[in-house]
Amino acid sequence: MKPEGKSPSTVTSPPLGPERRGGGRGAGGGRGEQQPWLQVGTLHKSLVRADDSELSEQCREASGLSAEGLGRAEPLDKVLQQFSQLVLGDVELLGGGSYTLCTDGPLLVRQVLHPEASRKNLVLPGSFFSFYDLRREFHAQRPEAGPARDLTVAAMAQNLGLETDAAEDDFGVWEVKTMVTIICHLLSEQNHSFTEPEIVKCKYDSGPCSKAEVVDNETVVRARGLPWQSSDQDIARFFKGLNIAKGGVALCLNAQGRRNGEALVRFVDSEQRDLALERHKHHMGARYIEVYKASGEEFLKIAGGTSHEVAQFLSREDQVIIRMRGLPFTATPADVLAFLGPECPVTGGHEGLLFVRYPDGRPTGDAFALFACEELAQSALRKHKGILGKRYIELFRSTAAEVQQVLNRYTSSPLIPTLPAPLIPVLPAPFPLAGAGVRDCVRLRGLPYTASIDDILGFLGEAAGDIRPHGVHMVLNQQGRPSGDAFIQMKSADRALVAAQRCHKKMMKERYVEVFPCSGEEMSLVLMGGTLSRSGMSPPPCKLPCLSPPTYAAFQTATAVIPTEATAALYPPSALLPAARAPSAPTPVTYYPPPATQLYMNYTTYYPSPPVSPTTVGYLTAPSAAVAPAPASVLQQPGALVRMQGLPYTAGVKDILSFFQGYQLPADSVLVLHSFSGRPRGDALVTFPSLDAARRAVAEEHGRTLGGQHVQLSLV
Repeated sequence: MKPEGKSPSTVTSPPLGPERRGGGRGAGGGRGEQQPWLQVGTLHKSLVRADDSELSEQCREASGLSAEGLGRAEPLDKVLQQFSQLVLGDVELLGGGSYTLCTDGPLLVRQVLHPEASRKNLVLPGSFFSFYDLRREFHAQRPEAGPARDLTVAAMAQNLGLETDAAEDDFGVWEVKTMVTIICHLLSEQNHSFTEPEIVKCKYDSGPCSKAEVVDNETVVRARGLPWQSSDQDIARFFKGLNIAKGGVALCLNAQGRRNGEALVRFVDSEQRDLALERHKHHMGARYIEVYKASGEEFLKIAGGTSHEVAQFLSREDQVIIRMRGLPFTATPADVLAFLGPECPVTGGHEGLLFVRYPDGRPTGDAFALFACEELAQSALRKHKGILGKRYIELFRSTAAEVQQVLNRYTSSPLIPTLPAPLIPVLPAPFPLAGAGVRDCVRLRGLPYTASIDDILGFLGEAAGDIRPHGVHMVLNQQGRPSGDAFIQMKSADRALVAAQRCHKKMMKERYVEVFPCSGEEMSLVLMGGTLSRSGMSPPPCKLPCLSPPTYAAFQTATAVIPTEATAALYPPSALLPAARAPSAPTPVTYYPPPATQLYMNYTTYYPSPPVSPTTVGYLTAPSAAVAPAPASVLQQPGALVRMQGLPYTAGVKDILSFFQGYQLPADSVLVLHSFSGRPRGDALVTFPSLDAARRAVAEEHGRTLGGQHVQLSLV
């Protein structure tokens, strides 16, 4: 057999008699004489019709095919049927028995016939699942001839001293005749034994993988660009003809526990991995798939596990795994079995269900179920988005590696290395740590969910020129998708105010967008997962139960020292730890990356799906120099911060400064608090130059009216 690329392929049956697995000469046979068991059958040649009916110039020149020859080409399924009939007929004439293919290298079987038959939904005969590689057999007998991969039919014939003449033969015929001569010579003259054929796996076997297992770096690839609904069987079909290790397909999940279009695939040896790399940018349906090298460590991070419960769950052979997502937290195994019904029984009943739980035992809403065959799994998948209790349940095909990966996200440490959570999250410039009254940012609310950064820049128009570098921050919702909100850092408060006035309720893609100024600190709190609630500004949820510390993508250690008194300007007393109020020596509370390093911070839990924790992402730039001391507007001693409650919702910074007329407060000493939706909530924080001044203001101004409302003052 010989592949012809995009041209019609030439398929020639091996002109060999019944298979001989043993070595040595036949009884009574001498050197140079044809043995009784060494017989050659009839040579057959067929052309396979290619999808592309036009031959390239190079292919036409190499094959010698013409338009008349192309017209005689047959479909692949018909040629395969003819091939089997002709070879079986020749074998019967030569005495009967079995036969095994012998090819010039593995490419024809592994990289041509199996992928093409899979693409056309053809079932190959069993004879195509084992073959002898003549190059490897020749190298085993005569290793001095060179590496097996570099051998050709002509080189092998020359090494044996065989005389061949290709001038009179058609394309492909000479190669087959020469291969017959080489095989006969190896059997009769070299006393070679063809005993161990190469095997092509019929199907992919799923199974668990332990983190203690050793995975060779030369056996793993990363496939990228997969359709999101792809299963392990779909990926195995893409690599049809290559032998994937048991449990060797690991679908990668994103931070929200959903498939991200990538998979790590482990093969049985490095030769199979090298063949897999040659399928780079081959197609799966309408999508081309990128294939790159990967490491064994990467594979174990995704597919490896240590849980005895998972290992026991995955110990059953030949089971189809279905993932169930969105289960009620009160759901029991009996409820799940009743939901699936008697028409799709779970293997082992209750033992065939694996509920995913947090380390403290609380259910996550995810579960996995085992089914004995594909038909039962398909029957279960028809219940996708069926109702259990008051919730609809999503069902997907899953893999053993995905089971491990989901369990790892709950019971193990995060896959991405993390730093200890800071006591008080402090952001590098250009986010103001204090002086939060400087409203040099704008908040966009009501953006279309499809809005991109380019859309926002176009929406702002001329004001886009006043945006600071890396100053556009999209806010994501709980599912990791755009929430319709965004923050923009402007070069100054005046520019932010002008942008808000010009763009407020301006249309973007048939939606009007609200634009209003805000402070850098308010923006920082929201981007890091905090809220501006009625009880005050709440810090990011890094200290809340079941929440992880921030992750850093680019990081080198350098400490930033922030006086503990400065924390009072950020959070109300209820949000501070007791140690934060002690006026003792400065304490390191966070880390900064070095200059010109981009920092990515993501406060989220490692929940698979559905995510139920705040998920917000911000892109922050590092400070341009060493960490600077706290701004002057931060109070120098505790208790100099006054909280105002009961303000009219229309009250602004100017109104508050007029309220405290005579105290000579600067504009940046006032911070008006807003709710998470961006609306004023009637509270403000005012920084006074001294503790005495703050106490005097509370004593004299408490209960005064502003805009017809009584304002309550208290020391923070």
